[in-house]
Amino acid sequence: MIGILLLLLLLLPLFLYIAAPQIRKMLSSGVCTSTIQLPGKVAVVTGANTGIGKETAKELAQRGARVYLACRDVQKGELVAREIQIVTGNQQVLVRKLDLADTKSIRAFAKDFLAEEKHLHILINNAGVMMCPYSKTADGFEMHMGVNHLGHFLLTHLLLEKLKESAPSRVVNVSSLAHHLGRIHFHNLQGEKFYSAGLAYCHSKLANILFTQELARRLKGSGVTTYSVHPGTVNSELVRHSSFMKWMWWLFSFFIKTPQEGAQTSLYCALTEGLEILSGHHFSDCRVAWVSAQARNETIARRLWDVSCDLLGIPMD
Repeated sequence: MIGILLLLLLLLPLFLYIAAPQIRKMLSSGVCTSTIQLPGKVAVVTGANTGIGKETAKELAQRGARVYLACRDVQKGELVAREIQIVTGNQQVLVRKLDLADTKSIRAFAKDFLAEEKHLHILINNAGVMMCPYSKTADGFEMHMGVNHLGHFLLTHLLLEKLKESAPSRVVNVSSLAHHLGRIHFHNLQGEKFYSAGLAYCHSKLANILFTQELARRLKGSGVTTYSVHPGTVNSELVRHSSFMKWMWWLFSFFIKTPQEGAQTSLYCALTEGLEILSGHHFSDCRVAWVSAQARNETIARRLWDVSCDLLGIPMD
């Protein structure tokens, strides 16, 4: 019996290697098939210097958009911008400093962008952190909630009038399947009473979906539509804070999406014509996806909106 088990263990890597292409094909079935071109359009992609954000920005540039890479690491962003310019032939790929862990940086980015650009057609809130040791942003917010939710909440708020003026326009919020494990603990939003790095990420991804739904409700009739997406399990730098997750990503690397594959649903929601009627919905593999009961709770969504406004000093309407 032990000999059989050992043989199976030895054969498992071979099986995974052989089966991997077919399994990966099943796990990455969603592809953005839109052929729409974007000359004259302006897009902002946060966290665009690596992973899904980089691939999203590259595709938008390939279609002729003027693309802003909103990055914390400007030096790395400049290298990526040059790479995209060379690959696409589009020189309108610009890098601007944006640290989502600092509201001063967010406000500075928005102020400079609004002074520089007359339009904004696509905002992709892509940047994020995952499974960080407990820490706080410059403004005292728990890092996951501060960067993944509150940072993008503020950025969207500051750019919203420009999006309305440029309508039809779209906002895409990158969430995760992990939202199913998330809860919004209003009494512990900053993780000071109890904290789990893994669950903190899940809570912030739930907040992304609730924000999307409430934003869609408030934007009805404005010409601005919004969508949340699950990109899939993607080989990216998002797991850099967790040795366990890096090990898991390596172990199952055959089945994990490439950043290009992970960008497909964001692109689908940003580009596909006729999607306006589905504003506020959640997407995975380029189709509408089911969300948790918590993510469908309108009362929680509205309360989270109000609490977020209060934390960020935004007037509530």
